[in-house]
Amino acid sequence: MIFKFLSFLMIAACTQDYGVINSNEIIVTETVVEEVEVEVEVPVYVEVEVPVNEGVIWVDSFTQVMEIQGIDILWVVDRSGSMNKYDAELLAGLEAMLLALPTSDWRLVIINADPDRAVVNNQFPLVPGDTIADAEDMLTMIGSGFYEQGFNSVYEYIVLNPYSSTWMRPEAGLLVVFVSDEEEQSDIEYPNVSDFLGWYRTQKMGSVFMASIVTHSAETSVCTSSPNPRDEGKRYMEATTALGGVVIDICDTDWSPGVTDATNSLDPYESITLTHEAEADSIRVFIDGALNHDWYYESSTNTVHFTVIPTSGQLVEVGYRYIEQDTGDTGL
Repeated sequence: MIFKFLSFLMIAACTQDYGVINSNEIIVTETVVEEVEVEVEVPVYVEVEVPVNEGVIWVDSFTQVMEIQGIDILWVVDRSGSMNKYDAELLAGLEAMLLALPTSDWRLVIINADPDRAVVNNQFPLVPGDTIADAEDMLTMIGSGFYEQGFNSVYEYIVLNPYSSTWMRPEAGLLVVFVSDEEEQSDIEYPNVSDFLGWYRTQKMGSVFMASIVTHSAETSVCTSSPNPRDEGKRYMEATTALGGVVIDICDTDWSPGVTDATNSLDPYESITLTHEAEADSIRVFIDGALNHDWYYESSTNTVHFTVIPTSGQLVEVGYRYIEQDTGDTGL
């Protein structure tokens, strides 16, 4: 913005000049000072608040799974005293999940949800051809447990138990299935569910999956008796949902989806359905932090499709703006 100001410019100084005509005559002349008003353009910068589009910025992300060969499975079973009443469901569920596994290229170990037990478990994995009787024997061998710390048990078995590296394959995917009638209690090692997920997602180049067979709330439970609210497996369910896995009621008669969903989800991501309905012109895609343009947005399904599929291990982040829906006060 330009503002005009008046300024005064001195045309000449108030001085006298002398001119010599000859040796006997001196002419004295006087310069007259005149003040003249002159317009001068002076640039002035003024801060103006510019309105921006309203909305909330959200980022959806995933780490591209790697090309995997087979799947390694950890069944993490709560063997505390309260689980005794679910022995029939546990054995039936164990059989259903074994029958749901593919016919080849899997390995399975059952560990205790008590990390003190998990860290010393050295049982050889079940493989294709093993029977439900073999699985029952393995379940018996893990013994009873005092703690219900599924997250910590997985960490200690994989990181601190040297036997795990003798059968777990770096090129295979990893499926963890939690089975418990009580809430996950690794709250010292993992005060937040995101703390555990932060580590778990780094395993197998991101080719990790999860299922939870846990106690549901009284409103949704299929158990014949109403469960205690404190036993609801909220932390297990939160972690499983964050990974797009299956959550099953511990009293359900069919546990097989906990395996079948994961084993059918081993292909690399070719698209991502956004959490919120995005404003199309606000979408930005970053791969390993670099802006990417190899994608298109399908508004009808609120999905970003990749024209060049991200490679394994790459972090894909999709940021966008969306408008929060104000449901209003119903007065109820």
